[in-house]
Amino acid sequence: MDDRAEALRLVPVSRETEDRLAAFVALLDRWRTRTNLIAESTFASVWTRHIADSAQLIALAPDAKRWIDMGSGAGFPGLVIAILLADDPGAIVHCIESDQRKCAFLREAARITGAAATIHPVRVEAIAPDSLGPVDAVTARAFAPLQLTLKLATPWIERGAIAVFPRGESAKDQIAALSPAPPYAIETLPSVVNPKAAILRIRRG
Repeated sequence: MDDRAEALRLVPVSRETEDRLAAFVALLDRWRTRTNLIAESTFASVWTRHIADSAQLIALAPDAKRWIDMGSGAGFPGLVIAILLADDPGAIVHCIESDQRKCAFLREAARITGAAATIHPVRVEAIAPDSLGPVDAVTARAFAPLQLTLKLATPWIERGAIAVFPRGESAKDQIAALSPAPPYAIETLPSVVNPKAAILRIRRG
């Protein structure tokens, strides 16, 4: 409960949204041992380490209603964002995940929480960028090295989407290692959960 209270202090939400997030966490607890959704060692701090860490991303693209989450895994950050947008007309989060077992979990999580999510059981490379319609923001967390993450997100960034990528404490080194340097505006922003960790906000130059 202390972890939950701390998460909601860091990223406040409505009571209805808190209930939806709690239902999501309860489902994650039931599925995690048989589906390898998250590391066992992180579940005790699931609210801060995963829920708040994902929920904070909405504030970095506040006008975005149509999101893409690459490599959604256990739903971080895509399913959490979709829960926060559940009552927002026109909102949708496209959760792209190639692992079929994780997709089954994501579908059930979207069903019981009423999340504004559509689950795509394919690799990101298999998605035709225009097939998802207009996209306002693209995100990925613990997905791939920055070079590859940026490459896969490029079709949507070039169409005007904002990219929001949590990259941990080595974000600046990851940016410096990009070769060639991407033709985008890259901001390095602190995480509200861990001020030493950084979130990259990337826009078309």
